[in-house]
Amino acid sequence: MKDISLELIDSMREEYLDDKKAKVVRNALVRNDIKSIALEFESLCDNPNIFSIDIKTMKATNQMNSGRCWIFSSMNVLREKIANKYDIKSFELSQNYVAFYDKLEKSNWFMECVLQELDDFNGETMRFLLNGAVSDGGQWNMVQSLVKKYGICPKEAMPETYQSSHTMGMNHLLNRRLRKFAIDAKKLHESNKDNELVTLKNEALKEIYGLIASCFGLPPKSFTFSYYDKDDVAHQEFNVTPMDFYTKYLAEDLDEYVNVINGPTSDKPYYQMYSVKYLGNVVDGNPIRMLNLPLDEFKEATLRQLKDGELVWFGCDCGQDGERTSGIWDDKLFDYENTFDMHLDMSKDEMLDSHESAMNHAMVLTGVNLDESGKPNRWKIENSWSDKVANDGYFIASDTWFDKYMYTVAIKKKYLSEKALAALDSKVVELEPWDPFGTLAD
Repeated sequence: MKDISLELIDSMREEYLDDKKAKVVRNALVRNDIKSIALEFESLCDNPNIFSIDIKTMKATNQMNSGRCWIFSSMNVLREKIANKYDIKSFELSQNYVAFYDKLEKSNWFMECVLQELDDFNGETMRFLLNGAVSDGGQWNMVQSLVKKYGICPKEAMPETYQSSHTMGMNHLLNRRLRKFAIDAKKLHESNKDNELVTLKNEALKEIYGLIASCFGLPPKSFTFSYYDKDDVAHQEFNVTPMDFYTKYLAEDLDEYVNVINGPTSDKPYYQMYSVKYLGNVVDGNPIRMLNLPLDEFKEATLRQLKDGELVWFGCDCGQDGERTSGIWDDKLFDYENTFDMHLDMSKDEMLDSHESAMNHAMVLTGVNLDESGKPNRWKIENSWSDKVANDGYFIASDTWFDKYMYTVAIKKKYLSEKALAALDSKVVELEPWDPFGTLAD
């Protein structure tokens, strides 16, 4: 290893002082945010809030101070199906109901994973499990598992609580209890008392259930489904269970959706199924399965679904090249390279391999604008950051941003090519627990 010499520092200082533009930038940054001085005005002009395909959807929802974007976005997709079927004017599905069972199932999942790794407690995999424990995040297959097992309900049947909307405090207690379970399980295993592990886990589950119930409230066994239709006529359906609401009112086979990814890294050949070790929530639910497709086919399947009037759930890296006020994500929105004279450009695979980019947010595609040649140049996005930001809570993504930072979409099988459908039967390749295609669940 070589240190930075004082001579080199002096040389860099003199070169910097000779740079007149650097002085302007330095002075501008005294009172301004970096983004504000690197903003490209042309990007704002190139991304108007107009779309040739625009599926009309309801008011933007608000996940508040929680990482439940995947639950909010998936419930936003499902509520539109119910609303269209029953001509409902406006409503939300209960994100809190889904989150309750997700937390409980993830706790059980975590403890089962820990039990699998007790022989290598100081190993890399166990360190990964203990570091992450249970978070708010998740993926499309996890939604499938929860809805199929527990159903869904309207928000009025289980509304938000302060804790469901501000999850940091509860998550801290939950993960402390789960890590205590790991330590206690280790002690029993080392003492050859594995026969006591089931009791240990059940005791932890009981305490965890109580914590979640105190923070989120108890899920309803049944409820009255009340709504106004678009003619302002009131309707009521009595004694509806969450499973009734899923099977009768939604009546959608969620297994028709495939979790499609675009992962161009060398370790993930296209037209191949992938999973991530220890990624999941419901032990007996849908396993995490991802079909990797080339970008052109990934995008074409997304377009087919939108053109048919079907919303598209997706996961992306929302931390890259976005701005909340204008509501735009565009890889040309900020000119950092010329502002700071830095080399920053990386390809999509390079960003994944270097951990510069990974999935961290889920939203819904509700529209797209096609140019004169029929190709997309911008996409309309329903977010879950309330209707107080961007365009009443809806955002715009340029097509080039889509190419760089879109990683996964939930696509119905009927919109996939024959080659992609055939790949669904390919052998599933298991990726390491820390693979970037598991980060949406962090």
